[in-house]
Amino acid sequence: MKLTVKNLLQAKSCSLVAVAVALVTMAASNAAADKVRVFNEIVSGVPAPNPVVVSDTVFSPEFADGRVAQGIDLLENPSGLITQFAYLSDGTNTEPDENTYLILDHNPGGPTPDYDYGRHFLFQGHENSGDLAYVTRINLDVASPAHRITLLTPVDATGITFFNRIDGSTWNLFTGTLLFAQENGALGGVIEMGADFDPNTGGGAGLRTLYGSLGQGGYEGIHADDWGNMLIVEDVGGTLVLNNAKNPNSFVYRFVPLNRNDLTHGKLQALQVSINGNPVVFLPVDDKHPNGDTRSENQLLVHTVGASWPVQWVTVHDTEINGTDPFDANALAKAAGATPFKRPENGQFQPGSHFQTFFFTPTGATDNIAGTDPGLAARGT
Repeated sequence: MKLTVKNLLQAKSCSLVAVAVALVTMAASNAAADKVRVFNEIVSGVPAPNPVVVSDTVFSPEFADGRVAQGIDLLENPSGLITQFAYLSDGTNTEPDENTYLILDHNPGGPTPDYDYGRHFLFQGHENSGDLAYVTRINLDVASPAHRITLLTPVDATGITFFNRIDGSTWNLFTGTLLFAQENGALGGVIEMGADFDPNTGGGAGLRTLYGSLGQGGYEGIHADDWGNMLIVEDVGGTLVLNNAKNPNSFVYRFVPLNRNDLTHGKLQALQVSINGNPVVFLPVDDKHPNGDTRSENQLLVHTVGASWPVQWVTVHDTEINGTDPFDANALAKAAGATPFKRPENGQFQPGSHFQTFFFTPTGATDNIAGTDPGLAARGT
């Protein structure tokens, strides 16, 4: 199976950020963008997308907007400082992030015994820090404010959750669990829990972390393929150099479980791009390379429109060899010769590609000075 990495859009400078779009293709795909299905219903594209300015959101004709929750909504089961949907009781904004929508075939339960919480739910992690990030479940079939939003990660006896900057989330069909990614640098990682409520713990069923198998890193996005592998996108800023550029310092990972029904054992791998037969590897900022890899020929080639370069997955950790203690995935990816990117924000499998085409979007330096530097813009800032 031949893997390639392609850039579909040129990195362009703009007033706020320079963006590059990269694509990992596992096999050819002919999926048509106008034949996307959502819950087996064909959904058409947006008739007239907005220009690149701040404006109202445009929806496909089959969708309509509506508010399902707001920040001041009270939680059904407050815990410590965690009392509202998007605010701690001390006023801290918790920034509810990526939603995962589930339709369950049963009542998952909640803090109130024998109450019917419905079958339609939105799960989301919160991106605050201070060991007080948390996960909530919006019970979409419930109209009563008293039971509308359920907390799934209560604080412990010390008043904290030990979670930080929860960002991406997904449902794993094979394990029957939700996965939440923490974008918290070397202390980040993946949280796993069932969709059901455990009355004994007051949280999500089987709540645990996967630091010993998926490692710890600034994980932003997480997605499962149809084989049970997990694609993880990291967002970790690199060293700041000339014109506010940041050295490439984030990796795209794949976790291959030993048993797809269990994510506690398997191999964590990282994507490696090769150009002209040579892997593109991490280049530190030092006296010899004061700008790191921000202005290299490799970065220009990686971000050239229409370019196609071979890629492979390199193993950075194997639980059957290295054990199951928590580990720094970013450091091991560098040591293994994986290719760093400029803060990928998230990723997504192309609908209709049978999980063979995966997009991810590097954020770049998110700085106006860097974005208006032509040399940096041509390299994804």
